[in-house]
Amino acid sequence: QVHLVESGGGLVQAGGSLRLSCAASGLTFSRAVMGWFRQAPGKEREFVAVIGWTGSVSFYAGFAKGRFTISRDNAKNTVYLQMNSLKPEDTAAYYCAAKLTFDGSNSDTGTYAYWGQGTQVTVSS
Repeated sequence: QVHLVESGGGLVQAGGSLRLSCAASGLTFSRAVMGWFRQAPGKEREFVAVIGWTGSVSFYAGFAKGRFTISRDNAKNTVYLQMNSLKPEDTAAYYCAAKLTFDGSNSDTGTYAYWGQGTQVTVSS
């Protein structure tokens, strides 16, 4: 059974940083494409970033470019999301997700087979 467990969320002031982690089990992590998504209250879940199998390829949503960095450690079965220069509008529950292929549908929630339970990020102004 696949489990994805996020951690690292919390309350931070605007301009601050957080690093989210997602620990995976029950799948061949080195063959999983890993993504981060977020969902604010009353809004749809949206794509944040995705990283390929080896970590050499990644892709970001426009709002994340230059502020967020996705990375992975296949030895630890963990994917990370470093978030800098946080803004109040970044407040959301953040979810990691896994799928098998890195392709043009990386930002589509429907293409991810496995999801974590989420970790809350709150940015105060």
